[in-house]
Amino acid sequence: MKDFIFGTLATEELRLKHVRTLRAGVSHSHARFPRDPLPGQEITLELSVGPDHPCEQAWVYWTNDGSEPAGKSGVTTNGHALSMQTSGVEWDTVLWGYIRRYRAIIPGQTPGTVIRYFLTGITTSGTEIHADNGTLYACFIADDPTPDWTQNAIVYQIFVDRFYPGTARRWLSPQTPAGFYGGTLRGILDKLDYLSDLGVNVLWLTPIFPSPSHHGYDATDLFDIEPRLGTKRDLRNLLDESHQRNMRIILDLVPNHVSNLHPTFQSAISDKESPYHNWYTFTNWPEKYRSFFDVPDLPQLNLRESSARQHMLDAVAFWLDFGVDGYRVDYAIGPAPDFWADFRKVTRQVKSDCWTFGEVVEPPDSQLNFAGGLDGCLDFNLMEAFRNTFAYSEWNAEAFASFLTRHEAFFPEGFSRPSFLDNHDMNRFLWAAQGDLRRLRLAALCQFTLSGPPVIYYGTEVGLSQARDVRQDGRGLPEESRLPMLWGGDQETDLLEYYRRLILLRRDISALKTGRIQIVEADRNRLTFTRGDNKELLVVLNLSTKKQKVDTFDQWNKILLQTNTDDVMVGKLEITMAPLGGAILSKTI
Repeated sequence: MKDFIFGTLATEELRLKHVRTLRAGVSHSHARFPRDPLPGQEITLELSVGPDHPCEQAWVYWTNDGSEPAGKSGVTTNGHALSMQTSGVEWDTVLWGYIRRYRAIIPGQTPGTVIRYFLTGITTSGTEIHADNGTLYACFIADDPTPDWTQNAIVYQIFVDRFYPGTARRWLSPQTPAGFYGGTLRGILDKLDYLSDLGVNVLWLTPIFPSPSHHGYDATDLFDIEPRLGTKRDLRNLLDESHQRNMRIILDLVPNHVSNLHPTFQSAISDKESPYHNWYTFTNWPEKYRSFFDVPDLPQLNLRESSARQHMLDAVAFWLDFGVDGYRVDYAIGPAPDFWADFRKVTRQVKSDCWTFGEVVEPPDSQLNFAGGLDGCLDFNLMEAFRNTFAYSEWNAEAFASFLTRHEAFFPEGFSRPSFLDNHDMNRFLWAAQGDLRRLRLAALCQFTLSGPPVIYYGTEVGLSQARDVRQDGRGLPEESRLPMLWGGDQETDLLEYYRRLILLRRDISALKTGRIQIVEADRNRLTFTRGDNKELLVVLNLSTKKQKVDTFDQWNKILLQTNTDDVMVGKLEITMAPLGGAILSKTI
């Protein structure tokens, strides 16, 4: 693989194992329609039973009062039970056997209801098998679409320790990139003029809670600020100043795990009778416990435990009430699936127009499972396509165009898909492109002409790269791509001005944000597509290292932006593009 991409399905072997397990078992796997039910809508649930399970009956156990359903063999001790009806049988060649499918319908519910449910299959011998190893699912009933303001969002991801230490303060000099460099919340406040001039309108801050690490994804307290980064007053000032500039702030939230230094975990490993013992999942107390990717320093929270869940939801509500505008949710596949219905209820009740999107490094169908719990997910699949096409030249224009049209058609309108070229867990795009600024400019041009809200990883706009690859000795060391922000004379000023113009176009021209793309031409080297429901704009991209020409019979003769000066020349019947050049054009009326 060209890239180190953090996730549970990072290799073909893991993907095949995932598919086999899913098909072979008794599985619901979020097969709920609609995924995000409106008030009064019936909810169809489906169950599949693999060939090794001779189930002739199936049941849904559910509640609509927030409690957990309970029951056995169709008899409930809490909530309701629905007998599922056979809906079909399919042959599966991979498993070399039949898959039986069942279906049941839960009646429509009133706004604000949380439906919680699990499913089972009963074999001919009377054994009841819980779907997906007993997973409890849930959905929140509401008419609460993704906030309108997110359609105009241009997000700037700030790794707080690496952005700016503050006026009259110098960077620290840690021995390794895993140390502390001294960035602060006050430093971000001091650079709001820079961010405002750049044109971004949403700041995504990596974790700012107390933590022993430089990255902060291991909190010791979810209700305070890491002293190295600042104070609540600093955050208050940053929120006030940002909001006055029509800029919003979203925080990085980690509901899956905490630091092993968190007081609740320390209590849980010190006393088996601790009230926090069940906040964690011990396999051999106190030495062995479930943790994030088996890292002992990152014990996983058991959000099936009601008090642990409430603690997390209280923290979610606290910061929204404090004034933040939403959350980027780290490792969203970690918490129990039914957590997201409660998360959605709390976030929408505290701040109805907050924006929440998840880090879900999984296939698109898995990302859609979060519809109704989150507003959407970061578009990792598009990121891979960007890098395969523009950084590595492994995809030609035709392959990229085919992916784009199918990718956009797969996701429903309203499912938020923030796009990005790089982030804090992988090689920077410029490093992947071996320092070729033309490739970065071309990729950014494409990113900003697609429908998902674009995300800029701090420093990408000024040519920040890295010294070493994040893959070293078989390990991933993402801190290599988290070097301090470039300021002053170290910045690529031409690239910065290019990003400013790109952002300005994105903010001012609605055709760059709405409607599906329509491919005009795609071959090995050239890609052209229109943007806007009325085809107001034409985007031309040359993916080759040689000059290319595109025939045109429309009056696409006004260049709104090009990757470099004179990269694109417009003639009477054709457009000429320089190597790795591109442009956005409009018609002269």
